[in-house]
Amino acid sequence: MVLSIRNVTKTYPGQDPTSAVLRGVSLELAAGRTLALTGESGSGKSTLLHLAGALDLFDTGEITVAGTALSSLSDRERAALRRTKVSLVFQQFNLIPSLSVERNVALHAQLGERWDPKWGAEVMDRLGLGDLRSRFPDQLSGGQQQRVAIARALALRPTLLLADEPTGNLDESSSAKVMTLMLELVRDSGTALFLVTHSRSIASMLDQQLHLHHGRIE
Repeated sequence: MVLSIRNVTKTYPGQDPTSAVLRGVSLELAAGRTLALTGESGSGKSTLLHLAGALDLFDTGEITVAGTALSSLSDRERAALRRTKVSLVFQQFNLIPSLSVERNVALHAQLGERWDPKWGAEVMDRLGLGDLRSRFPDQLSGGQQQRVAIARALALRPTLLLADEPTGNLDESSSAKVMTLMLELVRDSGTALFLVTHSRSIASMLDQQLHLHHGRIE
């Protein structure tokens, strides 16, 4: 399994333990598979994704990514995991304004010493960015910026791709198109995708769907 989450709980400082944001969540995701997690606002979806990406610490349970138990890692080792095996895509594009499209796309993979110009060019071309490589983020539409963010994540050829409402800023038509392109690239690269979304239609495009309600998988 690329991602294994076992009986994970999470309570934020100052929060009543009886109202923990995550209450014994368990799930598994195999290599090359895609999983959508739905749930109402405040159900703990984004918290769980951040924990899977080693961006935050859980209270109890265990999360294993690519065979590595996150509870055993130092901060430095968690950062190294994100540089080399895990990519994240958020609703906010988080592009660097001073870098061109091509340099934004290459950045994560270069930091992880995994940049392959041939694969990077293929990802950009398939996401419709081939003619936009020299442009800067402020010269792009919202949909184009989100495709750059997705290309940057996939250029790493990550073992695990985590996506939090990746098309939440797009209209329904653009969202479906971007998701279709992303899923094609995910499957071709053998990456496992764990996606958080409020959209049932987006969730239905993935291999498996789970629902989180009041901190528990239903």
